[in-house]
Amino acid sequence: MTGRVLTLEEMCAWRAAAARRGERVVLTNGCFDLLHVGHVQSFEVGRSFGDCLVVGVNSDRSVGQLKGPGRPLVPEQERAAVLAALRVVDAVTIFDEPTAVRLVEALRPDVYVKGADYAGSGPGGVDEARLPEAAAVRRGGGVVRLVSSVPGASTSALVARMADLARRGLDR
Repeated sequence: MTGRVLTLEEMCAWRAAAARRGERVVLTNGCFDLLHVGHVQSFEVGRSFGDCLVVGVNSDRSVGQLKGPGRPLVPEQERAAVLAALRVVDAVTIFDEPTAVRLVEALRPDVYVKGADYAGSGPGGVDEARLPEAAAVRRGGGVVRLVSSVPGASTSALVARMADLARRGLDR
């Protein structure tokens, strides 16, 4: 079942089967508009916290709400397919809300992983104002783990670099 893009209903059934097998399910989510080394490192570290890694991908509509005009650069089905092809990822689902709270509530992951940029003074060292999923994870009996980011690795930085190259005429 590795590397599949599932509906939320299919993902819930998949998650239930993993629980019956006694597997710890790790969930992470994001836009993943341009896959970069920071994403891959986060997936690898996240996967180490459990037996399987599930990735929630923001829909095109929610990416536009979060990131603004011109985003996403890559359509949701293509972003999901790229993630599903990664060996470290067990399953992928697309969600339409700006936060993954509903996804967390439906899947009840054992571990929820996000980047260290969500650190704060809340429970578990998490900035709950910026990470509303944290409370839903705890309500479901899971834990939140923050993983280190790769300095300079971000989709926004890549987009800015490409725009700068285009302005200077170096995009050929």
